[in-house]
Amino acid sequence: MKHSPMRIDEPVEHRTILDEERELIAGKRDTTRLGFAILLKFYTQHGRFPRGRSELPDDVVEHVAKQVQVPASELGFYEWSGSTIEYHRHQIRTHLGFRTCTTADATKLAVWLAEKVAHAERRPDRVREELLKHLREERVEPPTPGRISRIVASALHNAEVVWSVRIASRLSPEAT
Repeated sequence: MKHSPMRIDEPVEHRTILDEERELIAGKRDTTRLGFAILLKFYTQHGRFPRGRSELPDDVVEHVAKQVQVPASELGFYEWSGSTIEYHRHQIRTHLGFRTCTTADATKLAVWLAEKVAHAERRPDRVREELLKHLREERVEPPTPGRISRIVASALHNAEVVWSVRIASRLSPEAT
């Protein structure tokens, strides 16, 4: 399932800088102020960061740029890799109360999915949706799409194994 990009017709909090967000943005200048504001607004909507400029519609960039008083063209100079964006991501996660997904989290998530979702839902796209919903509820940033696919596959496999064991345990010894 592909995440839809930010749209200007989204609810106001997805495109408007709120008062408490202005404090975070205030110390930044020009390109970094715009880049930070865009990352922040995208994260508040999607619970993850954009993978690059291509996920950001021009109308939304223009709208946010006006609010932070930086020309939208400055976003072209924002570094999408490196220490600045990593620091911005850290600040945004901290502000919003999110954390990155660890290996231990991934293991726990696969178990949770197998027990709570995949035992009844076998469609990978629906299991993935439930995983993303759970991650947001737990305030854990989703891992990469590849890692999400592996967690979903593991949960579906584990649920199938449990289901098979339960069926086998109910069969009489003569039936096996």
